[in-house]
Amino acid sequence: MIKSLSPATGLLRRLFPLPPEQRDAAENWVTYGSRTPRAARRASSVVLIRDSPNGVETYLGYRKGGSPLGSVAFPGGSLEIDDEEGIPWYGPSLSDWSKRLGILDQRLVRAHIVCAIRELFEETGVLLAGTDELSVIENCVNEDWMTVREAVAGQDKNFIDVLTKRGLGLRTDLLRPLSHWISPNFALRRFDTRYFAAALPVRQEPSLLQGKGQWAGWLVASEILGARDTHVLGDSVGAIDTVGLPLSMITTPAVEVILEKIASTRGTVAYLSVRRELKSYHPELVRVGEDFFLDVTTTTAAEGGGGGRGR
Repeated sequence: MIKSLSPATGLLRRLFPLPPEQRDAAENWVTYGSRTPRAARRASSVVLIRDSPNGVETYLGYRKGGSPLGSVAFPGGSLEIDDEEGIPWYGPSLSDWSKRLGILDQRLVRAHIVCAIRELFEETGVLLAGTDELSVIENCVNEDWMTVREAVAGQDKNFIDVLTKRGLGLRTDLLRPLSHWISPNFALRRFDTRYFAAALPVRQEPSLLQGKGQWAGWLVASEILGARDTHVLGDSVGAIDTVGLPLSMITTPAVEVILEKIASTRGTVAYLSVRRELKSYHPELVRVGEDFFLDVTTTTAAEGGGGGRGR
């Protein structure tokens, strides 16, 4: 990774190496000249975190097929039509969330938040929902809940119907907005993604979706970054597009930057308590010699009172 720091502004310009599977698209973009980018699908992703003796941990999983979220990424996915439907809602109002996200269309605001909670449930079984503003459902790990997860993921059941029939509403107050990332223009698959953070609820534990998940686990953010130039994580995942590759080659700049912010905090409560200015990032493709990089400018401020340096 190539870095260039501006002490006067506290901004850090960084060039992230381009993953191998994106090189052909980058070559074509440069060879044939810039053209209209493909439409970016709106998406949401949730950074699930918890404290551990070794530092703050986050839950990462493997996504096959060259996902715009990265081969190794946080739970997430694209918005669905049903995500715009009304649902019992605990926490900040849609108007408040609209201000937090900088989105005027409140239907879109609701869709992003419902999508975030739905995708987290589908991929991990963690459900940010309760019967009122003080409760959170517990123990969503039995066979019945797995069947529900499979049905929602396969679009055989409507997520909102599942919750309302059980008298549950979304605990949107458990989410914190983090950042906004738009896939680079040259990419063949593009997402316009809103990232959120949430602490693991008491008496819930994530698990792979039966029949679809390949690898996922809790990892200490600082340890991932400490080994970022090795292929330890890629080998642990064990997929054809991760083995033998360093962190930047198996994920996206969004994931790396968020991991750095998590590593810079002193704990889960501190991280979730930070008042953030919601920033938007749109990595640009640059060529240095024969190599391609993604150009991203971030800040060097730590988040959550940590002594380490954030990005």
